[in-house]
Amino acid sequence: MSKASEVKSGNILRFNGELVAVEEYIHRTPGNLRAFYQARMRNVKTGKLVEYRFRTDEEVEIARVETNDYNYLYDDGEFFVVMDNTTYEQFNIPKQLFGDSARFLKEGMNVIVAFESEEPIMGQIPASVELEITYTEPAVKGDTSTNALKNATVETGVEIKVPLFINQGDKVRVDTRSGDYIERVK
Repeated sequence: MSKASEVKSGNILRFNGELVAVEEYIHRTPGNLRAFYQARMRNVKTGKLVEYRFRTDEEVEIARVETNDYNYLYDDGEFFVVMDNTTYEQFNIPKQLFGDSARFLKEGMNVIVAFESEEPIMGQIPASVELEITYTEPAVKGDTSTNALKNATVETGVEIKVPLFINQGDKVRVDTRSGDYIERVK
């Protein structure tokens, strides 16, 4: 157990039996009242936002979380199979830990997984990935209004919006958080 004064933004706490990630942690001293810490935390499993005021001498449990790089191997039903890059040990990670960005996962891609005592609690893929366009309609000459976009399917099967000059076979960089086209890769 640690004191509330030892907590920092980015720590993972065990709060009310759940794991929460501290997003914002501010020390407040209002006038002639006692000082406290105002915390904004996000539940690791559900994503629900929690706000709480800690007294300065209150005991909190900082979870010991181990974060490491892993290589994504393949999709196995409800799990993604990843391999540790140093020990070559394989792990089954639940798909929901990666959230919506998991649709851009490609075999051989490096991902970050956080474990808390042998249990995976968070999964994260890179902020942007390079993918090949497998299908898109050809652009029609003269069809160039400002910022015109068309549908395109990338190699993972996801449909995104791309500018008219992108053709089938081109490689593009995609933002994994929003699914937006960033740029064409040469």
